[in-house]
Amino acid sequence: MKTRRKAATLLMITIILMLFMGCKKTTVENGSDKISANQKLSTGGTIKISVSSEPDSLDPMLSAATDTSSIMMNVFEGLLTFNEKGEFIPALAESYNISDDGLTYSFRLKKGIKFHDGTDFSSKDVKYTYEKLAGLNGDEPLNKTISQLLATVETPDDYSVNLILKEKNAGFITKTIISIVEKDYSQNSTNPVGTGPFEFVEYIPGQKIILKRYSEYKTIKSRIPTIDRVEFKVMTDSNARLMALKSGDLNITLIDARNVKALKDDYTIIQGPQNMVQVMGLNNKVEPLNNVKVRQAINYAINKEDIINVVQEGNGTKLDSFLSPSMGMYFNNNLQNTYTTNIEKAKELLTQAGYPDGVTFTITVPSNYQTHVDTAQVIKDQLSKAGITANIKLVEWAQWLDGVYKKSEYQATIIGHSGKLDANDFLNRFDSKYPRNYFNFSDPDYDKLISEAAAATQLDERVKIFKECQQMLVDEAASVFIQDPSVIYAMSKNITGMKLYPVTFLDMSSIRITK
Repeated sequence: MKTRRKAATLLMITIILMLFMGCKKTTVENGSDKISANQKLSTGGTIKISVSSEPDSLDPMLSAATDTSSIMMNVFEGLLTFNEKGEFIPALAESYNISDDGLTYSFRLKKGIKFHDGTDFSSKDVKYTYEKLAGLNGDEPLNKTISQLLATVETPDDYSVNLILKEKNAGFITKTIISIVEKDYSQNSTNPVGTGPFEFVEYIPGQKIILKRYSEYKTIKSRIPTIDRVEFKVMTDSNARLMALKSGDLNITLIDARNVKALKDDYTIIQGPQNMVQVMGLNNKVEPLNNVKVRQAINYAINKEDIINVVQEGNGTKLDSFLSPSMGMYFNNNLQNTYTTNIEKAKELLTQAGYPDGVTFTITVPSNYQTHVDTAQVIKDQLSKAGITANIKLVEWAQWLDGVYKKSEYQATIIGHSGKLDANDFLNRFDSKYPRNYFNFSDPDYDKLISEAAAATQLDERVKIFKECQQMLVDEAASVFIQDPSVIYAMSKNITGMKLYPVTFLDMSSIRITK
């Protein structure tokens, strides 16, 4: 079988460019995040950091929540991983090649790596992971995307793996960061065991997840941790997080933009774009949102600049697409200001749709995300000017995941879709065949475009198709694409080393405590 490293290298460069052409840099206020001359690094210690939601599952095969994966990426690792620039780097694999026909991804695995329970890592674990995700073991697939792509897994020896696809898919490389689990280990939901720099200690529902440094970690030298222990505290209320930071019960926490000025003198503030799309999701199958003119009217009635200024104090990037400009060349610049705020136009469209007296619907919002709650309130006020009544329903995170994300039992919602390493992983959410297309958007032409993009081998062709996809979503007003809100953290001044990634990842291996 012929292989070529050039194909792999070119693809990595392509994705790097895709992510960071025009992307803003992370900013650190109140001094640098580097160690100053009068500071010394110390080893050991405990870091307490907040997360905004309860984990949906500690098992990476079953988890879909961003907050959960941001924690558990410290425990589990994939064949490849990524750095803060979005570049793919080796993790459990030391090297890989892609066949000339684009169907076979061959990996050479690192030797001497052990799971946290002392079991040796080998190709059998990779085979077990991907076959279980794809349903190739005879069970129901746990990951529909992997199931659609993966034909078979070969293991020529203990440290070689071939992932063979059903058809060429240019974005499959991003699926190689999937967490590898130990073969036949069945307790990951309660006692997860990975190969990462930290190992699981305890999960206390409603309170915290505790990890400790894995003393035998050797996968990636730059990610060998120095701190002994991490407590991820589940804190859904932003005011409670702020109080915990000030009292010393937290060392690092996500903060609202309105608190930056008050905290920047006493804490280090780290902020930057997060490659997120905050969206007001519209259920395209329920009345009155199944009418495209109603959806367009809603778009015209919303002022995104006001949302960014009021909710984020200007710390966000206005969006007109289901991609952030952080996605570089794939972002469709021609969509800017498609729905410039126009109340009269909104009213006209409602009349054309058969609703001259306006419409009423409910916005279901997860209560643990204050940014989304505040956004819902601003949108409610804006829509009222066009005769549109929006009721706000706050639900717990678990209710949102079950009712909105899994069952599509809602009319509208506000949520953020976190950063991805491939544009397809954003845009395929509107594919009618996508299992979590909770928008219930369905268009045969859109499905055809997404399918063509996956098979496209030429970069310019893929760029063209993804821009067409964005155009179609905007024309059909599939939802309201609001902003890429800046992520903002405050941390104690004796903490350094925090990094921001294009995919949400609370990387504790880089954290240092200074004296």
